Amino acid sequence: QIQLVESGGDSVQTGGSLRLSCTTSGYTKCMGWFRQAPGKEREGVASIYTLDSNTYYANAVKGRFTISLDTTKTTLHLEMNNLTPEDTAVYYCAAQSEGQGWCQLLRAKDFRNWGQGTQVTVSS
Repeated sequence: QIQLVESGGDSVQTGGSLRLSCTTSGYTKCMGWFRQAPGKEREGVASIYTLDSNTYYANAVKGRFTISLDTTKTTLHLEMNNLTPEDTAVYYCAAQSEGQGWCQLLRAKDFRNWGQGTQVTVSS
């Protein structure tokens, strides 16, 4: 069982930036970031296929968020820029060992390992 630990959540104002990090205890083929706002379903934000570093993004964050993996492939990052109140949510790091196609779909049900989440709050 891979352990995932997120960090970096904070409160910022609209237009601000944050960088989330997630450390993993093991290697997986695909890692991703998801978020869940109060009263809403968990949604995919971004994922990265670790074998070739291909990245995938939800339309809502394209051009503003960047997912990356460090060279040791043990720390996942999510750089978030131009934040808006709609980005307020608990952000979760997740991992799975399925193929690249599954990674691209960014569906929560396909990910087997989850972190505990980190709160991001954006105020207007």
